[in-house]
Amino acid sequence: MNSFEIGRELTAITMGIDALERRMPAQGSLLGGEGLVPIYLGDGLVDARHYDDRDSIRTDLARLDLEVSALPAGPRRVFLQGMIKSVRVAVKMLSGASPSFEEKVTDLVGAPPGREDAALIEDARAKVDALLRKAGFVRGSLAERVQAWEEARAVPADKVETVFRDLMAEAKARTDARVFDTGDYDMVLNPVRGMFYTARCSFNEGKMDLNFDLSFTRAALKHLVCHEVYPGHSTQLLSTKAAFDAGKAPADALLITTDAITGCVQEGIGDQGIHLIDFIEDEDDEIHMELRRVRSAAQTSAAWMLMVEGLLREDVANYLRDIAMGQEAWVQGRLRMAAHPFRGPFISSYWAGNESVRRVRERVTKEQWPVFLEALYGHANSPQSLEMFPQTVIEKA
Repeated sequence: MNSFEIGRELTAITMGIDALERRMPAQGSLLGGEGLVPIYLGDGLVDARHYDDRDSIRTDLARLDLEVSALPAGPRRVFLQGMIKSVRVAVKMLSGASPSFEEKVTDLVGAPPGREDAALIEDARAKVDALLRKAGFVRGSLAERVQAWEEARAVPADKVETVFRDLMAEAKARTDARVFDTGDYDMVLNPVRGMFYTARCSFNEGKMDLNFDLSFTRAALKHLVCHEVYPGHSTQLLSTKAAFDAGKAPADALLITTDAITGCVQEGIGDQGIHLIDFIEDEDDEIHMELRRVRSAAQTSAAWMLMVEGLLREDVANYLRDIAMGQEAWVQGRLRMAAHPFRGPFISSYWAGNESVRRVRERVTKEQWPVFLEALYGHANSPQSLEMFPQTVIEKA
């Protein structure tokens, strides 16, 4: 089998797992009824394989793994091997097994194990401190000044929709010009409450869900627009579909939303979105960027403390309050996500994915930029395959 044939087979198997879980959900409904691939644009293009049991899935994955091992060394083989390993862990969990949190983080998600570097977090906190002082927020502890800045810059709830529409228009224009033409695609704002997430891309419904239990600065809303829509999740879905339709990408490009190793780069594109379209306008954007780095790294450490080191939930909550300086609804949402038996390890995907995409973006030359965008937005990637750039996964059928 060549790489494109393997990609089609992997897609059929993965969507077969998705279909089985939607038809016969695992005990405890690990996936919450959303299947293994929450958003799939390949209906009618690559059909799901029919499975009645998970042993047949394991047999097909083992056979496909042998085919992948025969491919030439390079990012394509690295991605496919990582994806198969990741899907195997998912099948193991859906079969009732309980892998360790470390195995889930490393093999299912594709992120590094352990806490994030405390010195790195402190360096980011120091940058937040300096930026706040420069902006005139000089009184009180760092946490108190972060709170004062967020309150001073908070968009009133009745103005969020207007700010959202303005940011969407500008982000779309920049994305269409610099990354991928999104055509007439749009997304409306959908306020929600009581969710563990801050925002979510409900692509199929054309909605960006936003958790109104939290307050938002304009900079925070800009980040979320870039993360969820332009040039983030929605844009990546549209671009990978276009690459597949044009015969430029194998079918596994349709699997970018799989709850598997593809999630790291998906979240990395979202978190790097503001950089990818050069949408950093003022000191508030700079403050929010550094504050987000603190929180992304800290939530990764917090999940490890809770799920591996066995720290008390309230002690971990206090860590997030003190170090990440997050609003209480955010703290509780992070703890709820971390403790989820399937979603929990994916809390690591934000920091790991952001750092992976950032490292590659920062070393890409102007001449390499079009090829980088094609690799990033036209194909499914893992952090390990993406970081092999300028080797790329781009190939012909």
